[in-house]
Amino acid sequence: MPRIAAIAALALACAAPATSAGDALARFNVVAIRPTTASIFIGTVTMTMPPFVRRDGVFSSTYTARVFPYFFWSESGRIWIVVPGDKLLRAAKGEPVDFTGRGVSSSGDERRVEGRATPTGPSGGRIRVRVFVTRRIYLNFDTTYELRGPADPRSQAKSMIFSTEGARL
Repeated sequence: MPRIAAIAALALACAAPATSAGDALARFNVVAIRPTTASIFIGTVTMTMPPFVRRDGVFSSTYTARVFPYFFWSESGRIWIVVPGDKLLRAAKGEPVDFTGRGVSSSGDERRVEGRATPTGPSGGRIRVRVFVTRRIYLNFDTTYELRGPADPRSQAKSMIFSTEGARL
């Protein structure tokens, strides 16, 4: 009996670091990004997104881009960015992190996304996102983000559809 207890204690001790590493990244599971605006020639583009949900190193959300006064250029779709776990650990230490991603509009137009997140505290920071409209034309969005912690497993399963239909920037 003492031998089984010792083995069980050893197994629990070995499992503890793996659990704490997962818990360290759990606070990155849902990230809210404040609405932001970019200037264009005689106008603005306002981007709004519901919170991003992380799954397997990919943050996914939808977006709406409203163009003023050129309302006919407004669009909506899906957007996702890739941030591997090692970069999230760097962000947890307060270091800036670069990321890449894609956006696909509801009409099927694809956009390349690049950016940098700079932590300013334990639960948030600044984020700069560059959305390429064409190969040479891009929009810069500067805003802030807030870590919202673990996602509800039911809502995460519903919002994590990684397809190339439905998003455009």
